[in-house]
Amino acid sequence: PDGCVSLPLIGDIKLAGLTLEGAADAIKAKAGERLRDPEVTVLLKEYVKPYFVVAGEVAHPGRFDLHGDVSLIEALAVSGGFKDSAKRTQVILMRKTGGDMAEVHLLDLRKLMSASNIREDLTIRSGDMIVVPRNFISRVEPFIRISQTGLYAILWGIQ
Repeated sequence: PDGCVSLPLIGDIKLAGLTLEGAADAIKAKAGERLRDPEVTVLLKEYVKPYFVVAGEVAHPGRFDLHGDVSLIEALAVSGGFKDSAKRTQVILMRKTGGDMAEVHLLDLRKLMSASNIREDLTIRSGDMIVVPRNFISRVEPFIRISQTGLYAILWGIQ
């Protein structure tokens, strides 16, 4: 969890973010302080694929594999796009910054998807979570109905 490995005779070594070759080199260098010409082999036992999560008012919410560079707009497209009930002006991007901390971005996708602002689209990182909330109308819709005049009436016994 902390990115470190503890090895007999060598002690603790931080390996987070290293490739297999980089990890082997780091272990070899640390082991070389106590051993002469150590041979080190590092094998990958488990691998967590990079992913992002899209939740809320999209057609297909869920966890998606992250392949290469994916922008926020592309991530939303992969999840099937916005439902009619989506609040496009307050999309939330949560990004882990380490440990129990995260940074939260509140984004207006209506503005971001305009031709003049498309360059400001964010790149998704592994572990990012995108939440698309419901808009106001979809939250109150169960309590209203359209009358024959086309006006909304709140359902509190109004005929």
